[in-house]
Amino acid sequence: MARSPTVVIVAFPAVHMLDVTGPAEVLSAAGVLAGRPYEVMVAAPGRQVRSSSGLRFEPDRTVRGLRGSIDTLIVAGGPGAQAAAADPALIRSVASAARRSRRVASVCTGAFLLAKTGLLDGRRATTHWAACRELARRHPAVTVEPDRIFVRDGHVWTSAGVTAGMDLALALVEEDLGPSVALQAARWLVLYVKRPGGQSQFSAQLAAQLAGSEPVREVQQWIGDHPGHDLSVEALASRACMSTRNFARVFRREVGLTPAAYVEAVRVERAQRELEGTGVPIASVAHRCGFGSAETMRRAFHRRMGLGPVEYRARFRPALDRVA
Repeated sequence: MARSPTVVIVAFPAVHMLDVTGPAEVLSAAGVLAGRPYEVMVAAPGRQVRSSSGLRFEPDRTVRGLRGSIDTLIVAGGPGAQAAAADPALIRSVASAARRSRRVASVCTGAFLLAKTGLLDGRRATTHWAACRELARRHPAVTVEPDRIFVRDGHVWTSAGVTAGMDLALALVEEDLGPSVALQAARWLVLYVKRPGGQSQFSAQLAAQLAGSEPVREVQQWIGDHPGHDLSVEALASRACMSTRNFARVFRREVGLTPAAYVEAVRVERAQRELEGTGVPIASVAHRCGFGSAETMRRAFHRRMGLGPVEYRARFRPALDRVA
């Protein structure tokens, strides 16, 4: 009987627990469904790890104690990633393990550890949307793609933040065991087998936190509930009972985006859902979501998603139909 593929997940103090357990659960489920289990183990610098949520766990190995060949090395992320990336001994151990691995991956800010080893130099990579700029600044030899759920460049894979590690793990399963097993695992875990869109659908909305003042919060709610209405700055200012100039200034200060940028992000997100879940013609989707024309929506999609509505629907709706 063939030996189970060895998957090592590297953790460290203040790691995101879900960066560790998310990929582990996906791989475990897929292995059971396929009858070809993965041998998943966790390695860390010490004998015990306290995660960022305060939960403690004991790793199976120390990183320095890893020996032999590894099928897949996955480096987790979390608030402790910067300190971990500054630990020379840990980086040497990760680099050594990576050289013995068939493929290497990172989840969230685990990309900073891979970048510190030099493994990402000359490659495309991603990380949590809030850390993409910093990764690019610290490691200019890395081509950071901020709007990707995960990126594969050769044998190196990197994913966006936290739950995106499960998307990456499903992609690894699909490569190893085929799309049918990946789909079964996704359905069992109640996940998208291919999550629609990129990080922009999260970063735009998460960066745009709810405003502190009640009038602006109410306007945000109105925008989300009525994307097809007149959402000009003048109309929104009137709804907030503020002057246009003051509303635009307060909105940008409290939300982090201009009113126009926020409205476009909401409309694109609504259009994504229409394209994913319905067969409504593109022009009708554009009208219902407030774009006015299919061309206006196409330009907005290219700005935010890097692809047009037609390509978006072709890429993502069939996958969701299969899951349904």
